[in-house]
Amino acid sequence: MKTILVVDDEPKMIKLARDYLAQAGYHVITASDGAAAVSASRTAKPDLIVLDLGLPKLDGLDVTRVIRKDSNVPIIMLTARGEESDKLVGLELGADDYMTKPFSPKELVARVRVVLRRAEGVAASAVEMIRVGDLTLDVPRMRVSLGDQFVEVTSTEFQLLAALAKQPGRIFTRAQLLDAVRGVAFESYERAIDAHIKNLRRKLEPNPREPKYILTVYGVGYKFSDT
Repeated sequence: MKTILVVDDEPKMIKLARDYLAQAGYHVITASDGAAAVSASRTAKPDLIVLDLGLPKLDGLDVTRVIRKDSNVPIIMLTARGEESDKLVGLELGADDYMTKPFSPKELVARVRVVLRRAEGVAASAVEMIRVGDLTLDVPRMRVSLGDQFVEVTSTEFQLLAALAKQPGRIFTRAQLLDAVRGVAFESYERAIDAHIKNLRRKLEPNPREPKYILTVYGVGYKFSDT
């Protein structure tokens, strides 16, 4: 049984999410502030975290920063703030998905299923290893190596990198890359791709401002270098 950590400072929201997720067959644990969320993520090691941004003690963005230092657990952000900047910052910090409050609890369950499936789905791929230059993707283990150095990436970043690296030189639109990572939450929000690309460049490129792996095709999208 998959364990979901739900973090929110509103008791009604916690109960709503817990009830629907439990009914869907998940084991649910909860936290009501940022410090408790960090502690629970380390001790319980959940399979996915549903994380509100507006938390006391540590807000959701700070919690994401702390968790991402030693874990790639999938994170779905909840935000009552409609600002695009909050969503982009969260995605750049390594969150996998987001939902804006108020939301349908049935949609939350659907999003949880999609993000968990995304995290697990790479192992079912027929391609076991992808090698491009000194970059290696171990698909079943969802591991990335640059030379002899292991690179930490989230499941969403791995899906995105694999889609590009499988076909060096092919130009992908943002819509095509959204489809590749199968994120229903990202429909009609193509700038999410830019946030994940920025993260990947920061992790992979010697100079992210002059990338040699993931190249921008202005006015269209991105491609993986074929040189």
